[in-house]
Amino acid sequence: MPFRYIDAITERYRVLGYAPYRWHQATDDPPWAAPRRALRDARVGLLSSSGAYALGQVAYHYKDDTSIRRIPSATPADEIRFSHITENYLVDPRRDPECILPLGALRALAAEGTIGAVADQVFSCMGGVYSQRRVREEVAPALLDAFREQRVDCALLVAM
Repeated sequence: MPFRYIDAITERYRVLGYAPYRWHQATDDPPWAAPRRALRDARVGLLSSSGAYALGQVAYHYKDDTSIRRIPSATPADEIRFSHITENYLVDPRRDPECILPLGALRALAAEGTIGAVADQVFSCMGGVYSQRRVREEVAPALLDAFREQRVDCALLVAM
């Protein structure tokens, strides 16, 4: 049975006596840019909002952590860890990190020539940041800079 996240958060806020949660409403269409090169020639980046980090890196703080983790794309699945405010969503990723941080799948696509290459590092953030302003002003610009440093042509977003 699917978990109705928006309904659960709405009810949680009501029970706690908080004002209703203000879900983000986009006011503009997202910008569109045509791909500059074919996927088979593209350097592909990855962003997961799962709170993933590599063994030896610092875990995320449970709430409003706007930092990002740079995970080497060669990191084996058994060295991926997760910390996220919505722990109930991490049962499957902890069993199989590929379901939310598909490094092995991207490496396989590069090996078979479907994509040109995987960026040297992929990125993770903790998607449970409650301030839309902080996401817009801190997280998004930091990720854009990180992708630019990696010289990616396109990126796969795996949202949790």
